[in-house]
Amino acid sequence: MRPDSADTLGLDGRWFDPLWRITVELSPLEQALLDSWPVRRLGAISHAGAASLTTTQTYSRLEHSLGVLALVAHFAPDDQLARASALLHDVGHLPFSHTLEGIDGLDHHELGHSRVRAMGELLAQHGIDADDVNAVDDGRLVSPLTSGRGGMKLDHLDSFLRSGQAHGRTRGLPSDLLERLRLRDGTVDTDPRTGAELVRLAVAEARAQRSPADVLPVAVLRHLVTTALSGEEPDLTVAELVEMTDDELLAALRRCPSTAEEAEAFRHHPLSWRLLAEHDEHDETEDGPSRAARVEHRITRTYLDPPSVDGELLHTREAEDLRRGLPLVFVLRRQ
Repeated sequence: MRPDSADTLGLDGRWFDPLWRITVELSPLEQALLDSWPVRRLGAISHAGAASLTTTQTYSRLEHSLGVLALVAHFAPDDQLARASALLHDVGHLPFSHTLEGIDGLDHHELGHSRVRAMGELLAQHGIDADDVNAVDDGRLVSPLTSGRGGMKLDHLDSFLRSGQAHGRTRGLPSDLLERLRLRDGTVDTDPRTGAELVRLAVAEARAQRSPADVLPVAVLRHLVTTALSGEEPDLTVAELVEMTDDELLAALRRCPSTAEEAEAFRHHPLSWRLLAEHDEHDETEDGPSRAARVEHRITRTYLDPPSVDGELLHTREAEDLRRGLPLVFVLRRQ
């Protein structure tokens, strides 16, 4: 029965996903994971990264992880390893998710594998090997969560539909799609019409990540964090950063001497930063304070793995054009 409140605690041993309208009967392990800090922390990490500060996409990594669990429970209800992996696949994310990926060589997969190994005793108590969870994550083990053919995975299916719903891109209830979806070797497979809709949502997500509302906060936050981490005696250390939640990072940036003024200004007036044309001749010749306030941001990858239609991957020209357009370089300046 649908609950009055879709909690993320596993109350009464169930999880009801409001996006997919799936009720999951939680295993003892899943209930224990939902009460563990590595998983609870995801409730304070924005799935959209810094774009959560400037868009309506404000749900957490925990909501997404529970959504992936719901999809695994729908398509492969008896695969306990895949179910545990669904809840744990994002535990390595930095504050604001992908926004800070790559700074100082940080990789959320490596961090996640380390955190999963640290949870080995808890997993073993329920018959799950931590190394198997990590093998699912990096594709070494065949799983409903992995696609050996480079097709759309359940992880990305949830991302595209959850984001689409948050931005008003969906043309119907995501839960209505389920009866038209199936898994083929970990790839989301469907009919031509539904496949085209999934590609449309993936393309829209890729375009959104290149829009000013996304690029501006991502670029500024990366700039602030890089500044706080720099110098012989940095205001912030990598060891501190990787353990933080979104709110803890923002508070730290407002305290750090090197970033306090800019962080507070961005908090109150995001549009105090301006996204420039890629080649702005006037700005290129400026020097002084305005020149020093320039920030460059690069987008080097995008998530556009397609679904399959009757076993054949659905490639489209629009998606391929977006891939070929990388890397993208954006320049911002504080006004």
